[in-house]
Amino acid sequence: MVDIAHRSAINPAPMRDATASRGRNPEGTAPLIPLASVDLAQWQSLSDRASEPNGYYLPGWELAVSASAHGRTGADALCAFDASNRLTGLMPVVSLWRAWKIPLPTLVSAHPYGTLCSPPLDRAAAGDAATQLLDQARQAGAHALILRDVALDGAAMTAINASLAREGLSSQVLTSYTRAALDATQDSETLLRAGLGGKKLKELRRQRHRLESHGVVAFEIARTPRDIGAALETFLPLEASGWKGKRGTALVQNAGDAAFIRRAVPALAETGQCEIIMLRAGATPVAAGIVLRHQTRAFFFKLGIDERFAKYSPGVLLTLELTRHLCADPAIASADSTASADHPMINPIWRGRLAIGDVLIPLRRNDPTVALIHAALVARGFALGLARRAVRLLRK
Repeated sequence: MVDIAHRSAINPAPMRDATASRGRNPEGTAPLIPLASVDLAQWQSLSDRASEPNGYYLPGWELAVSASAHGRTGADALCAFDASNRLTGLMPVVSLWRAWKIPLPTLVSAHPYGTLCSPPLDRAAAGDAATQLLDQARQAGAHALILRDVALDGAAMTAINASLAREGLSSQVLTSYTRAALDATQDSETLLRAGLGGKKLKELRRQRHRLESHGVVAFEIARTPRDIGAALETFLPLEASGWKGKRGTALVQNAGDAAFIRRAVPALAETGQCEIIMLRAGATPVAAGIVLRHQTRAFFFKLGIDERFAKYSPGVLLTLELTRHLCADPAIASADSTASADHPMINPIWRGRLAIGDVLIPLRRNDPTVALIHAALVARGFALGLARRAVRLLRK
């Protein structure tokens, strides 16, 4: 049964079952293709025209993830095209079996390591692109789509929901939360004062002064492919020196993850879409972070600190400098922390909020399989909740 369900979610349905005759993939192309076979120039052009920014679905990033990142390799893609065969929509996906070991015919957005899976849709044709992507999923044999970590109020979900409504369908939010975001059009000092308060800022200035006993504190930015490669090799051991290293989740601790990040960061630097920020005390790097850039939005991917300097709050000091850097950049209007809900470090600093969630999208009316899919997801969530509580008890 597992094998049958897995195949039904990734193999095309017969063309006689197709419900739409308009906006198909180019003739001879299957509705579901390997992500690595998507034309790179088409994908990059679509990213430039996307209705909402998502640095984690830029081709240089997501192709590197799919090539080697642990547990995230081998993604497929649903594609939409206009009448001239120009790519207008792209949705990287895996089967529900690949994602969560649930044997039901469902496609799930491929997770790009960063926590945002909003698919790129051409801003001039978002509605038609969304409709085509849903149709391609049907032709691939899926009964439902699950979009993980999408911007609930973003342009992509707006287009998808409108397409569903035209077909008498509606999406269902499975889980949701809000996370920190920065309005980079505002004055940085005004934002920091409003978020942290004068007393906290004064204390952070004292910590920075104390850190200077180890050398002049300097904020650095690596942007070029050559500079960013060296900065990445500084970042990786910093990240592994903290709690991520203790848990075994730092990028450099897994060969596939290390290969992904060493491919992705220079690739995005080539197009000016990635930078590594760093705080040094003299010659010693005490904190570093990876920041992606897409259109007018920045994405704070990862932060690493030298735990020997933890009493000086180097991660917070670096984030303050990043805030000033982004607010001073006229090309950036906002920044997504891509952090967890109620993140204790960044929530007080970046006071804007983005609504993020997992969404279940039915592909046919009155389909009993969708009810099974939903029940399986609820059961999985309950089991994960029990497991997390057990782990917390064991750690006490």
